[in-house]
Amino acid sequence: MAPAAFDAEAGGPAIVAAAGNDAHKPAPGAGADADAGAAFVLESKGTWWHAGFHLTTAIVGPTVLTLPYALRGMGWALGITTLSLIAAVTFYEYSLMSRVLDHCEARGRRHIRFRELAADVLGSGWMFYFVVIVQTAINTGVSIGSILLAADCIEIMYSSLAPDGPLKLYHFIIIVAVVLAFLSQLPSFHSLRHINLVSLLLSLGYTILVSAACIRAGLSKNAPAKDYSLSSSKSEQTFNAFLSISILASVFGNGILPEIQATLAPPAAGKMMKALVMCYSVIGFTFYLPSITGYWAFGSQVQSNVLKSLMPDSGPALAPTWLLGLAVLFVLLQLLAIGLVYSQVAYEIMEKNSADATQGKFSRRNLVPRLLLRTLYLAFCALMAAMLPFFGDIVGVVGAVGFIPLDFVLPVIMYNIALAPPRRSTLYIANTVIMVVFTGVGAIGAFASIRKLVLDAGQFKLFSNNVVD
Repeated sequence: MAPAAFDAEAGGPAIVAAAGNDAHKPAPGAGADADAGAAFVLESKGTWWHAGFHLTTAIVGPTVLTLPYALRGMGWALGITTLSLIAAVTFYEYSLMSRVLDHCEARGRRHIRFRELAADVLGSGWMFYFVVIVQTAINTGVSIGSILLAADCIEIMYSSLAPDGPLKLYHFIIIVAVVLAFLSQLPSFHSLRHINLVSLLLSLGYTILVSAACIRAGLSKNAPAKDYSLSSSKSEQTFNAFLSISILASVFGNGILPEIQATLAPPAAGKMMKALVMCYSVIGFTFYLPSITGYWAFGSQVQSNVLKSLMPDSGPALAPTWLLGLAVLFVLLQLLAIGLVYSQVAYEIMEKNSADATQGKFSRRNLVPRLLLRTLYLAFCALMAAMLPFFGDIVGVVGAVGFIPLDFVLPVIMYNIALAPPRRSTLYIANTVIMVVFTGVGAIGAFASIRKLVLDAGQFKLFSNNVVD
């Protein structure tokens, strides 16, 4: 059973009734000790396709535009192989985690939070806090990155319309934060389902646009010479390869699958697999197309965001302005959805400790703390985005120290413990091998990512007007 930390967090088995339709009535079943974070933010009303929308938004984002850069660090053969391997491993890992959640639900313990699941299955108090810390780092890091890149998109459009205009990057960061603060008042994860459907369509849209632009650029007379060679230094090749693996891990990672599965109306058993199939169908299109076309067009000169390669600082743009503008607009709009999705765990923690589940989610008692706390959270993320304009490097660090433990290591450990396959079975051995390999990859990748972050630190100033490549 779970340790005291789990019991204190969940108040017993994590089976929570959803909030009622009447905003001024308490959530059904809400007693004196009801958990407002579960009843309001993680209300369980969704279908499998709603979970598919949430999962796709959590995984398929503008970070796909870093995939050509990831291939640059490994070359064609190793890059495509690693991309395919991580795709297969993450699908397998997420399916295992979903099975663990289904296994617990069948025994009367439906977990709606990653931290509760890990603490219950692994039976360790420190594991509860480990997941809380890592999840918080991931969610905050992705929120900061989303605000930063969204502001960068606005700056790209602004500078093309008003090259000598007075507005700077931090002005656009403030604009994005204000918009997110307004949208963040949507009370629950489930209430984002329509936004996340639009997000899925936007990801397909900019994938097609950017890939078409890369093909056109690669065939253009202004295209850079195609050079796919790796660094001549073996140590540099090794660091670049592990940095690329960290980027791939962050692109495929999400770290919030239990919270997404929590949005499903009970019983949730089997529904998440359908959502995973939907999500990975989109991944098959949106990951491979820009990876291949972007790396083919720019080779070893591709930047950490392939849009930057299409719009070089010197010389003409390598694609029509209308096409690039539309792609940037699609990216900008989807980043708002991603910022909302990755803020949900923070909002759930806030709501659990500040809201009163015996009153309606839109009652004054709950509305005022929600408005204040969510706005302050986004203000903090915006401040960090303005101070630290590292996009590509942040992706690598988050992947190594955040997504790899939660998405590559813990699922196989929890499956081996919860469902207890025979120790000599192929499944148990495969899970153990995945755990060992990705623990090592995460450690080396973290070192490589932090090394690059340190090397790039000299290229920026606080509140710089440029996002460091």
